[in-house]
Amino acid sequence: MNTSNKVIAWNPLREIDEAQNRLSRFFLGGFPNRMGSGEIHSLAVADWSPEVDISEDDHGYLLKADLPEMKKDDVKVTVEDGVLSVSGERKTEKEDQKKKFHRIERCYGTFRRSFTLPEDADSTKVTAEFRDGVLKVHLPTTPVARSKATQVKVQ
Repeated sequence: MNTSNKVIAWNPLREIDEAQNRLSRFFLGGFPNRMGSGEIHSLAVADWSPEVDISEDDHGYLLKADLPEMKKDDVKVTVEDGVLSVSGERKTEKEDQKKKFHRIERCYGTFRRSFTLPEDADSTKVTAEFRDGVLKVHLPTTPVARSKATQVKVQ
């Protein structure tokens, strides 16, 4: 029988909290309603999901993601077919046999968040910076040509 000191963190309320967060994101969306459908939920299972804030000013949109204890080389930002994706991996600490954990609440492993870009986001000019555990993705806006309403004759 293996009697190692491995700790398996399990919080029964975490699963309920994650389900509530998924429902909130589904109904409220990651971006405001006028910006499209918001977050795209992947069928792939991620180990954790970083919290993000998305704001807008006169110059464009700003997505901020909290990624504590990560390095910029562990984070990937892509834009493809009108979808902004942020993914990466937060590695676990090396196991110390002398250390006895009393509580483990922080999440480790891979993550992925994907968002539909709004019509006025210029996907060719997206920039990102990573500093002090915060990823900032800048999405400049471009004027969107609005078509005029046309009366259609009903026959």
